[in-house]
Amino acid sequence: MANFVWASKKPVDDIATIYDSNITLNKSASSYFETAYVVLVGLDREALQIAIRPASKEDVSLGFIPEEQQHNITVKPSYSRICNKRFVQEVAALVGLTFGDKQGYKFKAAWNHKENALIIDLNRREG
Repeated sequence: MANFVWASKKPVDDIATIYDSNITLNKSASSYFETAYVVLVGLDREALQIAIRPASKEDVSLGFIPEEQQHNITVKPSYSRICNKRFVQEVAALVGLTFGDKQGYKFKAAWNHKENALIIDLNRREG
């Protein structure tokens, strides 16, 4: 009898792709943001990490998050996207990314329960 291991359609790894104007999360990484109203985006320059934290409509309406820190996230069935060209340029300058036509850089990401955020590790480039 054969020992088949059945393949899953769900990506195993959380992957973030950084393009010149946005950060795109794969389906697996997007799952943490399905109910997010907006997100907060932070950069740790020493650890070379990006944090993306979901925020609810209640958090926003109660005034917990300043308007200038609120970033829209577009969640689709197979990916999600956060557009912020200025932030991406800051990241690109920090870690030496240069963008060609429609070029993106893939990085490993992982959910951090303590931070309640998806952490993109700029030290762990894919491909």
